[in-house]
Amino acid sequence: MSRRIFGTPSRCRVPKILMNLPAFILRPSISERHAMAAQNQQGKILILATESCAYPGANAVGQAHISYPANTYILRVRAPVLFPERFYLDCFAKGIWGIIIMSCGVECPYEGAYEALAKRVDTIYVRMKERGLDIRRLRLTSICTVCTRAFVKEVQQMNELMAELGPPGTEPLSAQVAQAG
Repeated sequence: MSRRIFGTPSRCRVPKILMNLPAFILRPSISERHAMAAQNQQGKILILATESCAYPGANAVGQAHISYPANTYILRVRAPVLFPERFYLDCFAKGIWGIIIMSCGVECPYEGAYEALAKRVDTIYVRMKERGLDIRRLRLTSICTVCTRAFVKEVQQMNELMAELGPPGTEPLSAQVAQAG
């Protein structure tokens, strides 16, 4: 006998340990469904955090139990300069509302990497304008290993901006005209 868990494909089988649980336990409550729907309304924010500076800073935020919006996804990277311009544009096309590049700044352990990244971001801004995307969706910032307040502030500011702008490609025409000038 097989029982289906809410939200799983019909071909998935329920583990035997769950077979004896009442169906209402396996199904999210109405309030849980509303919470999931509200979270889906928030835009996803991707954080590219360098492993030598920003990622330890993000880790310090977690260890200090400081809360920040749950719609953020932290990706630990060796150096953000490794990502091509196309990566950022593809992220916006695939549902990421905002990207924060948290790097070491000029203290990057890889010589010339930060300067190359800054030039790349400038090029991405031009391509974003061409596609009608608000350039505030992409932010380059420096976060150190102990900058917990700065980390949380950047995430909260981006989250507020995403609530204002909405999904990529839905920016008001007036904002696009103002950026072009």
